[in-house]
Amino acid sequence: MRVRPSLLLVATALAAFLVAQTALGSTGPEDSGTLADFQPAVAAAKPAPPRPQGHLLAQPRGDLAYSLRPGGAAAGTIARVTEFGSREVLSVAARRGAWLAVVTSALPNNQLAWVKRSAVTLRRTRWTLRADLSEHTVTLLRAGHAVRRIAVAIGRAGSETPTGRFAVTDKIAGTSYGPYYGCCILALNAHQPHTPPGWTGGNRIAIHGTDSPSSIGTAASAGCLRAGDADLQALMERVPVGTPVFISA
Repeated sequence: MRVRPSLLLVATALAAFLVAQTALGSTGPEDSGTLADFQPAVAAAKPAPPRPQGHLLAQPRGDLAYSLRPGGAAAGTIARVTEFGSREVLSVAARRGAWLAVVTSALPNNQLAWVKRSAVTLRRTRWTLRADLSEHTVTLLRAGHAVRRIAVAIGRAGSETPTGRFAVTDKIAGTSYGPYYGCCILALNAHQPHTPPGWTGGNRIAIHGTDSPSSIGTAASAGCLRAGDADLQALMERVPVGTPVFISA
């Protein structure tokens, strides 16, 4: 129920205000004011401190036991070092009490592992990658603002690029794996469940370079996102391991 202010109280307050202004000698037109003149005093109040921005990253202090639900029985272990030799850094997707839900290559696509907060060191990143398969693009964002838009090749029919929430697990020199990876590889925790017949390159998805630049912008890969070397070098310089990667159709 809305309560209307008492007209008597309003009138009394207005009279008190006029008496005070007269006592101070503020009777001329230059001293008269409106309600808006007094608003800045309210606006000048100290604002609440801003909430921390960015995505939470978790670095295991050792081999890390995980569960399939908060407080559940251990279902497996995430090694302190990735299969490609990098120090493991996990993207945190949710928090519940003393438990964190993390994105990891130890589980199938889009399944989260729950780990104890006390077993990791936390930090933040403002970087994000968003891939739009319909547009054949990857966008690099910092604090939610687009910094660079990259044209990419995507998975061809039958080996489509998987969609969902993933994360960068490793940054690798492409020359370590052959000229068809270009300068650089950003390995993701994503898996390709539909590798092409006879494929021997493993089932991990990555954003990497290519020795066939004409394929960029088409559906030509076994599921990975292929980009030009200049774009890959920009990602390698800016994006830390653990950065979340969102891939949508």
